[in-house]
Amino acid sequence: MCSSAEDLSKSQPGLRATGTRPPLYNAQQRQRRDASGWTLVQGVLAPIQFLVFLVSLGLVLRFLATGEGLALATGSIVFKTLTLYTIMITGCLWEKDVYGVYLFAPAFYWEDVFSMLVLALHTAYLVTLATGWLGARGLMFLTLAAYATYVINATQFLLKLRAARLDQARSERQIAAQGQAA
Repeated sequence: MCSSAEDLSKSQPGLRATGTRPPLYNAQQRQRRDASGWTLVQGVLAPIQFLVFLVSLGLVLRFLATGEGLALATGSIVFKTLTLYTIMITGCLWEKDVYGVYLFAPAFYWEDVFSMLVLALHTAYLVTLATGWLGARGLMFLTLAAYATYVINATQFLLKLRAARLDQARSERQIAAQGQAA
């Protein structure tokens, strides 16, 4: 068991001795983030993917409740999965631009790990659809599992976005305070 904040920071590298997390971006990473064209792409694709998710979720729930609209629900799930693949590929390119690695940069490690589960479940849907291993209702329940993981993962990324904004504001306050002190 850790006996001090310093011991805690040694046992958990993502924490500083004060028990707070390091900023999401250092100055160079922030510059690379702002200069990367993939930042805009991610900013556009994320809300589009969420809208596609909401429409698809509605169609899946409609099918489960009424038994109607299987083809429409299936098409929406395939489209949602394709948007997921697109945002994952472009996200890897963004991560490479900003952090120098395609996946598992320390700042986004757990989000990337959970993204692999999201991808696995969406891919399992496509494989199961293509092979006929599950009936229509089974496919829809698999979809709901995939969508639940997507919501968790999207929440992880929204929390990171919020953290980045808080980091930016804190940095700007520190710079302003240093300017006033000088």
